Amino acid sequence: MGLKAALSKPFAAFVLKGVNKWKKNAIKAQKETLQLLVKSAMHTSFGKDHNFANIKNYDDFKGLVPVRDYEDLRPYIDRVVAGEANVLWKGKPEYLAKTSGTTSGVKYIPISKESMPEHIKAARNALLTYIAETGDASFVDGKMIFLQGSPVLTKKNGINVGRLSGIVAHLVPAYLQKNRLPSYQTNCIDNWEDKVDAIVEETWQEDLRLISGIPPWVQMYFDKLTEKTDGKKIKDIFKNFSLFVYGGVNYEPYRTKIEESIGRKIATIETYPASEGFIAYQDSQHDKSLLLLVKAGIFYEFIPAVEFYNVNPLRLSLEEIVLNVNYALILNTSAGLWGYSIGDTIKFVSKDPYKIIVTGRIKHFISAFGEHVIGEEVEYALLSVANQEHIGITEFTVAPQVETAAGELPYHEWFIEFSNPPADLISFSKKVDEALQKKNIYYFDLIEGKILQPLIIRTLKKDAFVDYMRGQGKLGGQNKVPRLSNDRKIANDLSSFAI
Repeated sequence: MGLKAALSKPFAAFVLKGVNKWKKNAIKAQKETLQLLVKSAMHTSFGKDHNFANIKNYDDFKGLVPVRDYEDLRPYIDRVVAGEANVLWKGKPEYLAKTSGTTSGVKYIPISKESMPEHIKAARNALLTYIAETGDASFVDGKMIFLQGSPVLTKKNGINVGRLSGIVAHLVPAYLQKNRLPSYQTNCIDNWEDKVDAIVEETWQEDLRLISGIPPWVQMYFDKLTEKTDGKKIKDIFKNFSLFVYGGVNYEPYRTKIEESIGRKIATIETYPASEGFIAYQDSQHDKSLLLLVKAGIFYEFIPAVEFYNVNPLRLSLEEIVLNVNYALILNTSAGLWGYSIGDTIKFVSKDPYKIIVTGRIKHFISAFGEHVIGEEVEYALLSVANQEHIGITEFTVAPQVETAAGELPYHEWFIEFSNPPADLISFSKKVDEALQKKNIYYFDLIEGKILQPLIIRTLKKDAFVDYMRGQGKLGGQNKVPRLSNDRKIANDLSSFAI
């Protein structure tokens, strides 16, 4: 065992004690966070506009601060981007994280000197928690690779601007910098495919032990490594590779193919980072749910997803949540986001400690006929059947098909790229449809009532989703294809890739 691995174990044990302390006092931590946030922003433009001086508790806060998405908050954010100080948070932000919005175009999410360290600490603690639980710190002695966006930053009115992963790349602790790959020069390559090719050349002979990234882009890296080494499995290229850290999408649809590429099962850690804040991470190898970070400069609110579009939806603090209810996640942060709808939906699976699973996006659903099918349900329906029948799924998305031929019922249309296709697609489709009916009672009623016909699967050619994303200019980085949509935009584009 190397010196870094040896030192990391007592450090991991020390950090875990602190984590366990706030885990047991989550409600108190959240109340203190709200008080601190309000006090810190009392004299900002937003604080004055919303009478922060009169906020004594959460009920006061709800009465004075409405829920907003990016567009609603944009008048304030535009002032921040223009270089004005003390708008949403004291002073000016340290960074602006640049993200792609669907209706907003480019979005700029402020990151303050108070919020940035929380991103770094959470990523660090996810790894240290793993070490504390498993006793395995061997990855610390080898190389680590982070497949991420370019670290090149620009300036906008004196504020550094870049992708979150690129910003974080500048803040990796010094003791990890020597272990970290790829090189800065390679990381700066803008074209994703060229970048992955360069990463392969730079890493294929290294002692990689930890790999981190969004699963579909890690799979692309693995495919290119296998091609480079004349068909070798990843376990034979990186003999000490022991830990895969991921976030951004549900890993399960990719698990089978990634493990097949590796050549064996591997330990994984799921994380839930966002430009708006680092929200949760997996803290146990025996439990796939994520520990909500209640002491990380974020005060959380939750709106039942079924009420989200109501005029006055129910708005809850952590102590009011109920298990196994789908909630839209609302953030209030130490970077000045207030009543901010991040767009994600989550579900609590534990209160002791507070642990969640990410169920989808509030705007990513199908309800063309009132069925309100969500991401968690389509993923379960597909994977429960695929795993049982050893069917490999590369990627998929679902959309409603309303405009059918005369006498034909509408249906849900599934576009699937298989790595190992079913021998009988009709039988497979029927089983997936039955699984979805069991998961969503409204969908079941629509099938039973002959309002919808059972789902139809369109098989897509190899690399269809990569080609689609390339055509959209969104290949690589943090980009991902929505698993389901309530319109036909993505479906119509993918139709040209159908076999």
